[in-house]
Amino acid sequence: MTVSSPENQTKYKRVMLKISGEALMGDQGFGLHPPTVQRIAEEVKSVHEMGVEICMVIGGGNIFRGLSGSAQGMERTTADYMGMLATVMNALAMQSALESLGVFTRVISAIPMDQVCEPYIRRRAVRHLEKKRVCIFAAGTGNPYFTTDTAATLRANEMACEAIFKGTKVDGVYDKDPVKHDDAVRYDHVSYDDVLAKRLGVMDASAIALARDNNLPIIVFSLDEPGGFRGILAGKGTYTKVL
Repeated sequence: MTVSSPENQTKYKRVMLKISGEALMGDQGFGLHPPTVQRIAEEVKSVHEMGVEICMVIGGGNIFRGLSGSAQGMERTTADYMGMLATVMNALAMQSALESLGVFTRVISAIPMDQVCEPYIRRRAVRHLEKKRVCIFAAGTGNPYFTTDTAATLRANEMACEAIFKGTKVDGVYDKDPVKHDDAVRYDHVSYDDVLAKRLGVMDASAIALARDNNLPIIVFSLDEPGGFRGILAGKGTYTKVL
């Protein structure tokens, strides 16, 4: 019989990991950086080995961002659908990296494309999680004008996740941009209402409101810190909790 060590114990049994598409491009200015994708996959595997059921949503900004396409004169709905397709490409890349590490993974798309991934059916997705498969939700909500932040919050609620883990470039939420301001102060805890009122940029307003209305905590941490995801689940590390 295997006895769980303290570092393998966590109060979270099912979580949503939300990362941006830019997180997959490493130091490149565009596209996918395979070693970076592999490093993030190894982080996910280490948490999966703790017995945590993992959902993921990955943005598409490293390939195409609907809002910027719209700003350049493209029709907004078309631009948003192109951004959704970019998230499918990122999800497939992450699936490949995870399965190369022996982690069974399903890509589940809000836009049906049966040759490459599964359509979103909530009960089937829940069953995948119960079977300890990582579920990567792609193509956002399947609707234009909604970001992948909102998609992550929606899926987290549908899957009964206990928290959203938002992986970023910094180790939490600050009162101002810590890259530009040396006197920026990090919050240990911040309320949903303060995030909205102070425009702290954790997630977009609709995602924060959806999390608030369903009492779903958001944990903001640095994806660049090796072992950060696992460490926080084990009760260590630096992060900000939005609740």
